[in-house]
Amino acid sequence: GLSRMTINRAIREMTLEGLLVRTRGVGTFVAEHKNPSALLEVRNIADEITERGHTHSSTVLTLEEIPATQAQRRLAPELGERVFHSVLVHYDDGLPIQREERYVNAAAIPDYLEQDFTSITPNFYLGQCSPITRGTHTVEAVLPTSSQASDLQINPTEPCLRLLRSTWSGDDLISQVVLLH
Repeated sequence: GLSRMTINRAIREMTLEGLLVRTRGVGTFVAEHKNPSALLEVRNIADEITERGHTHSSTVLTLEEIPATQAQRRLAPELGERVFHSVLVHYDDGLPIQREERYVNAAAIPDYLEQDFTSITPNFYLGQCSPITRGTHTVEAVLPTSSQASDLQINPTEPCLRLLRSTWSGDDLISQVVLLH
């Protein structure tokens, strides 16, 4: 039910975007998957919720200073150094939608524990203190632990999306976060 001109234009545009590969005399094929862009946009969940016309709120479950573990040694060069640890639940119109567990470089962000994360998000605060210059992230589908399910008020058999992200400001690793949606 589409005109030939419309189809040709769509194929031409998808080819220009790198989604399709055309070979004369052979055909048109779906392009090989490209590596993701090096650009990383880290959005503030409060802004995303507000842009949808909803109300953001959060509950702080944990806000503490703890000894660094082996996994956090990049935040603290020597084991035994301390990192800041926070756990929050973010709400969209009162519905829990994201559990955030974050480890923060205490030397780089010394005032982290003094913030009111019910009025600003850790993401916003860290962006103000140390703008992100690079980051890594991994996205995967997971089942929540019983504690995570309880925090999100869902059944432990409910599938979730987990984002693991590390962010740097200059040469300093600032934050490692696990976001469970």
